[in-house]
Amino acid sequence: MERYVAFLRAINVGGHTVKMDHLRGLFGEMGLSDVSTVIASGNVIFHTRRKSVQQLEEQIQRHLREALGYDVAAFVRSVPELAALARCEPFPRADLEAPGITLSVVFFHTPPSDDARRKLLSMRTPTDEFHVSEREAYWLCRTRMSDSMVFKKGLLDKVIGIPGTSRNMKTVRKIALLMEQAVGGRR
Repeated sequence: MERYVAFLRAINVGGHTVKMDHLRGLFGEMGLSDVSTVIASGNVIFHTRRKSVQQLEEQIQRHLREALGYDVAAFVRSVPELAALARCEPFPRADLEAPGITLSVVFFHTPPSDDARRKLLSMRTPTDEFHVSEREAYWLCRTRMSDSMVFKKGLLDKVIGIPGTSRNMKTVRKIALLMEQAVGGRR
């Protein structure tokens, strides 16, 4: 059995509220086991024998659409993938330790195109800085996210041209640690 996390986008928006126990039940209906939610209902850890992340994402999205009546995007990562993301320091340590910064990871289904990467990196300002890896982008915000023009105008989706969802790096590291501990305890 492999352990994965699904980062969900738009699970509790637009007047919709999904309780975590209901969400865990929906994941169980798909044959996924040891389902738990972390911090908020948009982070779901589970076990499965399936190995294709793309097929898992499609299955989760389809099942949530059928069960909830609206679209919820799912971005699935394995234990090794999330561990690598949590260890990554894409910006100088001094920038990461500066007061008032927020470091986020933006998850995508597929790698952004070369053109999308160039556009994203061109959005660099004294407030916002970006680093693009495989199916993720790291976003260093030197102010509160709500004060960033990138955040206010929803520019990430517009510039990248593919759906994504973001999580604070502290959340990513917490989930990565929980996943690694769970895997270590099962050996």
